[in-house]
Amino acid sequence: MKILVTGGAGYLGSIMVPMLLEKGNKVIVVDNFLYNQTSLLDCCNRKELQIIRGDVRNQALMSDAMRDIDVIFPLACLVGAPLCEKMPLEAKSINYDAIKMILELRSKSQLIIFPTTNSGYGVGQKGLHCTEETPLNPISLYGKLKVQIENELLASGNAISLRLATVFGISPRMRIDLLVNDFTYRALYDRFLVLFEARFMRNYIHVRDVASAFVHCLENFRTMKDNPYNVGLSSANLSKWQLCEEIKKQLPNFYFVEAEVGEDPDKRDYMVSNAKIEGTGFKTMQSIQDGIAELIKGYQVVRRSQYSNV
Repeated sequence: MKILVTGGAGYLGSIMVPMLLEKGNKVIVVDNFLYNQTSLLDCCNRKELQIIRGDVRNQALMSDAMRDIDVIFPLACLVGAPLCEKMPLEAKSINYDAIKMILELRSKSQLIIFPTTNSGYGVGQKGLHCTEETPLNPISLYGKLKVQIENELLASGNAISLRLATVFGISPRMRIDLLVNDFTYRALYDRFLVLFEARFMRNYIHVRDVASAFVHCLENFRTMKDNPYNVGLSSANLSKWQLCEEIKKQLPNFYFVEAEVGEDPDKRDYMVSNAKIEGTGFKTMQSIQDGIAELIKGYQVVRRSQYSNV
């Protein structure tokens, strides 16, 4: 197939693009290389890959890039609540307006598989898992924009929305500001961490499992289309305290404590059920323990300053 991946040089895209090429697809990447990343250099020998350096908000560029495309993976995004709060106008133009433009430009035969976020659940009910039927209640600009565009995307037809858990793991375009990645880095180098509202829960998933979920949706599109799916590790609905306990198993010198005062600006607190996508045959391959071990190894290579979205 001929697949367009916007943001294809990003944290997820730089894992996904090689995977798509290995499966025999032709891939066009549109990316502005905001972080001066070199994550696709090892793919440049592939004749099936085309790279367009440009802005996904450029209508003429996108109209041309979408010509004769079978599938669109719109990954280009300002990812995360802190970055969107810092750059709200840019967040709306990239995370909502640019996706809306893709919906207007595409033909109905062009498939879309889109990453939203399970942060749209906001604050869940204690003891209950959020399913795809749970009312969405986003509490950040990032979550609100993702929920808004998801509604329009699914209403447009021939689309799948993947509500991603908090992603972790090593990628050629590394991010250390993601929660598991951040906590593991601090445990390794600072050896201590002060937790705010340590009981708050969320779900997690490895970046390679996310890429595999996209491929799974592509291969099963006919039976999965026009639906949202939670995508996370069913074994990893963890509080921040429980996550630290998992990290300490591999880094015994790690000390963590909960602050008696103060609060976390990220108010998300929920558990998630991934039964719907698991019912289609999708299986995750990387555990939270695997990811922590991988990160410890990867942090012998990378350092913090240049590997963050904020």
